[in-house]
Amino acid sequence: MTGRLDAIDLAILDELQADGRMTNVELARRVGISAPPCLRRVRALEEDGVIAGYRALVETRAVGLSVVFFVFVKLDQQTETELAAFGARVADWKIVRECWTVSGETDFILKCVAPDLDAFQSFVTELTGAPNVRNVRSSLAMKAVKDEPLAYVDRAAGHGNATHAH
Repeated sequence: MTGRLDAIDLAILDELQADGRMTNVELARRVGISAPPCLRRVRALEEDGVIAGYRALVETRAVGLSVVFFVFVKLDQQTETELAAFGARVADWKIVRECWTVSGETDFILKCVAPDLDAFQSFVTELTGAPNVRNVRSSLAMKAVKDEPLAYVDRAAGHGNATHAH
C-alpha cells in the first residue's frame, strides 16, 4: 500500500497519529484539502488497513500502573509450535502490553506494566517457570526519553514511502 500513498495521505497519517480525535474539518484544514475528500481519504486508509484502528493513550500512573519494565525471554526450543505456544500464553498475561519476536540471543521482548514491584517480581517468577522458558532477563524502565507512534512519515519528501532513519 505504501507505494500508493501520496503527500496528502502521508500528511493525514501524520496528523492523526498526533491527534486521532480531531474533527474531519480540522484535519482537512491541516492537510490543505476540503472536508469531503479528506473524509473519503481517511475512510479509504481505514478500509485498506493503513489505519489499523484508534486508541486512547492512557497515562499508566493515573490508573495505578507505576512500574514499566522490559523482559527478554529465551526459549529452550524455537520450533514454530513452541513459538506459537509461548505467544498464546503471552496473550493471556494482561501485564504484557507488547510482545515482539526478535532475532539474536533473545527470542521475545515483552513490554510490561505493573502496579508495584511485588507484581513485577511475581510476574517474572511466573514467567521463569513457564514451559519451554530457558532464560528470563528483566529491566525496569526509569523514564521514557522518547515514545512516538510506531509509524513515521516524511511529509517533506512528498512521495508515498516512509523514510529511513538517519
